[in-house]
Amino acid sequence: MKIEVWSDFVCPFCYIGKRRLEEALAQFPNKDKVEVEFKSFELDPNAEKFAGKNIHQALAEKYGMTIEQARNANEGVGQQAASVGLAFNFDDMKPTNTFDAHRLAKFAKTQGKEAQITEKLLYAYFTESKDLGNLEVLADLASSAGLDRHETMQVLEDKNAYSNDVRIDEAIAQQYGVTGVPFFVINQKYAISGAQPIETFVNAIQKVWLEENPAPKLQDLSGNSSLKASCTDGSCAVPNSKE
Repeated sequence: MKIEVWSDFVCPFCYIGKRRLEEALAQFPNKDKVEVEFKSFELDPNAEKFAGKNIHQALAEKYGMTIEQARNANEGVGQQAASVGLAFNFDDMKPTNTFDAHRLAKFAKTQGKEAQITEKLLYAYFTESKDLGNLEVLADLASSAGLDRHETMQVLEDKNAYSNDVRIDEAIAQQYGVTGVPFFVINQKYAISGAQPIETFVNAIQKVWLEENPAPKLQDLSGNSSLKASCTDGSCAVPNSKE
């Protein structure tokens, strides 16, 4: 089974949704046969690099609300994050453009480090309040994920490196009609939109697994049931045979 996850590294519900999916998979007995692949999606492709404006200010300006209203909204999201063991530090978050972070993730994928760098980027932004638009920060995170720092910097400094990979993901999302993330696609057949409850993921995974791996159906060739010699529930039936 393959689960593709479209997400952005500055999307709080993407991190929450990722954790809920992971908790659902932990309950699935065949989790070792499930492949999870992350796909790029920029919530705001035109976002500027971090310039000192905190997340409360950015949210207030974007939606025409007061700073206090934005702070309360973020607090509500933080409570949802806490319910799955995540600690969001909204006061110090640094809103920024994530295109370079997505390019880094694509490079990490070629090195077998996609899962590690995805987790580190999300944790760095939401908990450690790091600037994901800063190439030095990205290179440090790559190094902590087991990637070569010098090679990573060469990739990041080349603005064309892995850019096409990011754009392909975004183009596919557009074909699917994705307008928000997280967005989960299971076996290119079923979709789950948003950070749904864990039970939703559990039910979806089980449904797809049963469809892809149906229980074998046997055709009974036993013939006349009255001649079956069998034992059930602690008793044995003697065939009634008249010859």
